[in-house]
Amino acid sequence: MENINRLFDSIRTRDNDTLKTLLGANPKLVEAKDTRGFTPLIFATYFDNEEATKLLVENNAPINDKDASGNTALIGVSFKGNTDFASYLIENGASLNEVNKDGTTALSFATQYNKGEIVKLLLGHKADTTIKDNVGKTAYDYAVEKDFKEIAELLK
Repeated sequence: MENINRLFDSIRTRDNDTLKTLLGANPKLVEAKDTRGFTPLIFATYFDNEEATKLLVENNAPINDKDASGNTALIGVSFKGNTDFASYLIENGASLNEVNKDGTTALSFATQYNKGEIVKLLLGHKADTTIKDNVGKTAYDYAVEKDFKEIAELLK
């Protein structure tokens, strides 16, 4: 447990040398989860730690693992709007159409948070626009509801 705490602390504080050391000593740490269910990869993207994100992916971090809410790293970066992270995750095998416990996808989150560049990126990689969340809404439904005209046009 101590090494798991050190792993997450190193990601949060951007102590990427310690992260490298910990992963070198125990490669299975890429599969760890903290007390809130975050994986190291989700945690690294949450803290915008690009070096840690790349290091974890290079060390075979499960790219589609989910946190306690069912979010993947791609779902998380989609509502934050970080296109660089989203592109990197997609290039390295992130599933575009994973759903969290609410049935929400990366595309739906990007739409709800008005992240047009992420929407374009996901659509460019053929994200499924027909997936409905647990309340029966698609990303398009949210774009219309929130009057995000440009995004609604993209999703038509």
